[in-house]
Amino acid sequence: MNVVIYSLFLALGLGLFFGLFLVIAFKKLAVHEDPRVEKILEILPGANCGACGYAGCAGYAEALAMGHETNPGKCAPGGQEVANQISHFLGLDAVSVTKLVAKVMCNGSKENAIRRSDYNGIESCRVAEFTLKGDKGCVYGCLGFGDCVDACPFGAMYMGEDGLPKVIEEKCTACGKCVEACPRNIIELVPVDRKVFVFCKSLDRGPVAKSYCKVACIGCGLCVKNAPDGAMKLENNLAYILQPDKVDEVAEKVVGVCPTGAIAIDKKFAEVKVS
Repeated sequence: MNVVIYSLFLALGLGLFFGLFLVIAFKKLAVHEDPRVEKILEILPGANCGACGYAGCAGYAEALAMGHETNPGKCAPGGQEVANQISHFLGLDAVSVTKLVAKVMCNGSKENAIRRSDYNGIESCRVAEFTLKGDKGCVYGCLGFGDCVDACPFGAMYMGEDGLPKVIEEKCTACGKCVEACPRNIIELVPVDRKVFVFCKSLDRGPVAKSYCKVACIGCGLCVKNAPDGAMKLENNLAYILQPDKVDEVAEKVVGVCPTGAIAIDKKFAEVKVS
């Protein structure tokens, strides 16, 4: 009987000791969350897209609250309004946020791009790229299987009847998921008000590029010659826009000399006089 009572008191004593130990440890080791984090999370749209460079909205909010991040304008879905609210709440310098949208830099549609074979593999751009390179003659252009569309968490993309992905700019938050999903790096995030683009990624020489795509850049350099000094360059048979603002100012002049239409004015500005 004494053994039973002794064991009972021992168990109670140990339980009390470890209970007190846990309470003290909890108080000593507890991480007190800055109340500003919750407020910042209320301001953020909660997209958790990762476009800010953090794992999600909580990561960005914590970095801002702790002072590790001082840029209140990194939330692409929130845009200027969210940036203004965060800067006001935290007392940070106001920043100007340029709205970005995804842009598919390829016009190699079913009509424009020649097929070299029938692709019967898994309908995935990434799979096609690392196996048979798809069915197009161009190994730089859009594969057309819609990995980017599947990756978009906002329903801002769809596959067009011409075989190319389309971006619904009103829904696009510039989260960058489509950019990550494209194995050929033909999708870029660009300012929504930018007008002129080189819709081609081919590095092949002119005759070769022209043989498999009607609208390929053939590296003639005419656009570069007609652009302001230093605004464009020709490298590896492909034209590049270095200073978009300057090129936009002479858009019609630059676009008008392209023999294939590889460099063009964004369709939403097609009827707007830009020069």
